[in-house]
Amino acid sequence: MKISRFTFRSALSSCAINIPGLLVAGLLAIPIFTVLMSLTGDSNGAWQHLQSTVLKEYVSNTLVLMLLVAAFSLMFAIPTAWLTAATRFPGRGFFTWALLLPLAAPPYIVAYVYTDLLDTSGPVQSSLRAVFDIDVGAFWFPEIRSIPGAALVISLVLYPYVYLLARTAFMQRSTTLFGAARSLGAGPYRAFFRIALPAAKPAIVGGLALVLMETLADFGVVEYFGIPTFSTGIYRTWFSMGEHIAALKLAAMMFVIVCVLLFLERQGRQTAQHAHSRDARPDTLNLTGAPAMFAIVCCALPILLGFCVPTFKLILLASEGGDPLFGDVFVELIQNTLTVAGCATAITLILAAYFTFLQRFQPSKLSRLMVHVATLGYALPGVILAVGILATLSPLDHLATGFAREHFGWNSGLILTGTVTAIVYAYVVRFMTLAYNSTQSGMQAIPTLLDHVARSLGASSRQVAWRIHLPLIQRSLFVGAILVFVDTLRELPATLMLRPFNFETLATRVYRLAGDERLMEASTAALFIIVIGLVPVLVLNRFSMKTHH
Repeated sequence: MKISRFTFRSALSSCAINIPGLLVAGLLAIPIFTVLMSLTGDSNGAWQHLQSTVLKEYVSNTLVLMLLVAAFSLMFAIPTAWLTAATRFPGRGFFTWALLLPLAAPPYIVAYVYTDLLDTSGPVQSSLRAVFDIDVGAFWFPEIRSIPGAALVISLVLYPYVYLLARTAFMQRSTTLFGAARSLGAGPYRAFFRIALPAAKPAIVGGLALVLMETLADFGVVEYFGIPTFSTGIYRTWFSMGEHIAALKLAAMMFVIVCVLLFLERQGRQTAQHAHSRDARPDTLNLTGAPAMFAIVCCALPILLGFCVPTFKLILLASEGGDPLFGDVFVELIQNTLTVAGCATAITLILAAYFTFLQRFQPSKLSRLMVHVATLGYALPGVILAVGILATLSPLDHLATGFAREHFGWNSGLILTGTVTAIVYAYVVRFMTLAYNSTQSGMQAIPTLLDHVARSLGASSRQVAWRIHLPLIQRSLFVGAILVFVDTLRELPATLMLRPFNFETLATRVYRLAGDERLMEASTAALFIIVIGLVPVLVLNRFSMKTHH
């Protein structure tokens, strides 16, 4: 009788703890379910029209863009990762962390800068015409507003995802195997391509999947370059055509591709973890002369193109003119940006900590399922997330507003989609994964023995969490907060689609001004975004250096 009563109480306690988790996970997963449910909806012929006109173009352009981004990213990431992991040359310490700098600049800002530089009326082509005394159109010049141009711009910003994981894999395992192959008589190229590179393949695949997920989610670059892809197609179908069901069907197709990439990323990460060798010590090669110069040029080129050129160009434009609203209006713009980013970061961090403690104190299949559901949002591109939220909240918003108007005389507009509530909700859904992964990694570093000792001394679960766990995961919480905060500042498509009337952030102002070819005015807000974006890059570098050294 005592045993059954104890079991009943335990089950009741478990349910009491899990009910909030189930509610939160369900709330965060609503946009995904809304998108998937649209597959059975009736679009009144709009979907058939898309199939017969532009769907093939959306699919082909998206796939070609992803293939080119993958090729360019590997071209930038693999040589630099190997050189900084397995060789010694002048400046290696600087390049090791500086190769992460392009992550600070959102792809759409880099696209605006290179379009200004390389367009027909830009300084590069104008200088070439002046030097060779030729007219406009008298020589061929690569078109930046093209799929290859977009792929190059995106890869210049996103290659660090592959670089970071590949370098870690090279340092942990591949350099040791490379040294063994060399000692057995294999040449350097054969040892690299036959031994070192295959050993790092799982990590490379995981990083490449992240790059392709970001490529699929990109809206700013492809929209500015006029390239019809899934993301621009969803945006136009929803807003220009007003065909919501058709837009949701496009989003569902795009989500299937995202799920495949997410599966590849997780498989690559798990395989890389199993292949990790803690006893491995990197055997580095000393480069001198021409090989050292080649290593310096190879590492400097992506930094120069992905960070230095865009940043210096924006500094030059800002010094020449900048945003004419720099002052009270710009302060309001920054306040808007910091308000939505700060609210989203606080909520995300609280929920991430809750799920982390739930996994610690009640590890079960149910809790793991809730975590998986709650963290699916990062796999959703902003444009899919936005249409899912609009499709969910708009009917509820009109219903609630009508009820409030009828019974309480409320006439202040829509409550959810007419305020920043929808934007904050989107940010929380999208970036929950970043906060959870950070807090969970900190929690996993705490030995469970501490929990057992504290519980044996009479401490409750709440006391263990408050007095032991929270102080020990403060650094992880801080890193998670920085990552979420900065990514919310840079998020463009979800902010564009969900912002209330006459509400602007730094990202939307850059987008609007650059879209009107007013890059000089957009340079001020763009520089703010890049400077703020440097923070997580430097934090990421600091923690990666501690891990490796």
